[in-house]
Amino acid sequence: MDTRKITTEYRMAHWAGILQERQESGLSVKEYCANAGMHVNVFYYWQRKLREAAYNKMTEMGAQTTSLTPQGFMEVKLTQLSPSPTHPEISRSQAVVETCGVRVTIGSDYPLEKMTALLRVIIQ
Repeated sequence: MDTRKITTEYRMAHWAGILQERQESGLSVKEYCANAGMHVNVFYYWQRKLREAAYNKMTEMGAQTTSLTPQGFMEVKLTQLSPSPTHPEISRSQAVVETCGVRVTIGSDYPLEKMTALLRVIIQ
């Protein structure tokens, strides 16, 4: 049993949860860290570690396949939009799609054919 590897994986999973929690809170890194009682440098250290691990994993996958994005179907979740204090620019007549690090806001009057073509470009 490689305890060092297990410990590293546990810490990475723990900090991935913290980074996700900070993102969902809508707070700045400085505000989040102050509320959580942690130093900002610790937050950024683990953010860098997770990004490096993700980059290394993507590089490994890139060597094994021709594309880093999965082929075939992709899950799309539709939600009812309501005015949000964190995203006041989004109205009920818009759809927001976030995938592969890209965020696209589309008006409800946007032609379906063009929306389909746009999403194909994003996920490829």
